[in-house]
Amino acid sequence: MSQTIGRTRLAYSRTWHHVSLSAANTPPLGRLASRIAILLMGKHKPIWDPSTDCGDYVVATSCTDLFVTGRKMQQKKYYTHTTRPGSLKELNMEGMMRKWGGGEVLKKAVRGMLPKNRLRDKRLDRLKVFEGPAHPYKENLLKVDGRTRGVVRPELKISELEQESEKSL
Repeated sequence: MSQTIGRTRLAYSRTWHHVSLSAANTPPLGRLASRIAILLMGKHKPIWDPSTDCGDYVVATSCTDLFVTGRKMQQKKYYTHTTRPGSLKELNMEGMMRKWGGGEVLKKAVRGMLPKNRLRDKRLDRLKVFEGPAHPYKENLLKVDGRTRGVVRPELKISELEQESEKSL
């Protein structure tokens, strides 16, 4: 009789993180992608294990404001091939931003930072990218730009919250 003790899928709780690329202190694309990859893998958690998927969700907004250093917009190339002879196509980052948007550029950068194994696509599915500041996951977010958001129950008014805090003291 074998029973699993400890690490089951139900034991992992997933937090939602928000990363806004329009902020003034947003790091360049590569540093941002590596930080997002760490959150998607769950390496920031004490229960991290390389063979299990215990990472969090990440919502990236304002991807049109993606920041890169140097001349990467003109010099960085993305290649596609359909395995047919003569079908190799190349597109620079500027063309990729015009055609598909900054979200696709960010996804490709994060995909390159994730380990190349069977969990990569599942982890990448938890990255939600949006070109503008609006997104449908506002209710799920617990951490906004690395800081924990205060969760307030909407049915209580401010005076009732103050009374509750006075009672707890």
